[in-house]
Amino acid sequence: MRIGLLSDTHGYLDDAVFKHFDLCDEIWHAGDFGTLELADKLNSFKPLRGVYGNIDGSDIRSVYPEKNRFICEQTTVLMTHIGGYPGKYDPRIREEIQNNPPRLFISGHSHILKVMFDKKSNILHLNPGAAGKHGWHKARTLLRFSISEEKIYNLEVVELANR
Repeated sequence: MRIGLLSDTHGYLDDAVFKHFDLCDEIWHAGDFGTLELADKLNSFKPLRGVYGNIDGSDIRSVYPEKNRFICEQTTVLMTHIGGYPGKYDPRIREEIQNNPPRLFISGHSHILKVMFDKKSNILHLNPGAAGKHGWHKARTLLRFSISEEKIYNLEVVELANR
């Protein structure tokens, strides 16, 4: 399964996303879509999984959950918008990570691209940075990767352009 991961679009969807995610099987959005129209465009292109972010309104919150826990291939995935990262997990997610750790933990919110391995919990943490133009980040970024059984591999960082 080939995954395209983005976050923090804040209502802006670069046409390059469709080119970079063309060979992906699914798109995952880690919150702050900005508009339901943006989510619908992604979903009409490829199957979409997502979570709502702190800027998303009730229209998006009625479609996408705050936390999304699912299995992809044989890999348990936990995605939420505000989740922190290894060593500094957000209190809203910390207990779930300690008591029932996923294999892959995805969050957004910080606008900082991070790929970190939590040795203590055996979790890979991904934050794709921000794909939108709103925020303090300088470069707009995405992630692409593959999942087969419990293996996560071929991780690629895609830099779209400067904000």
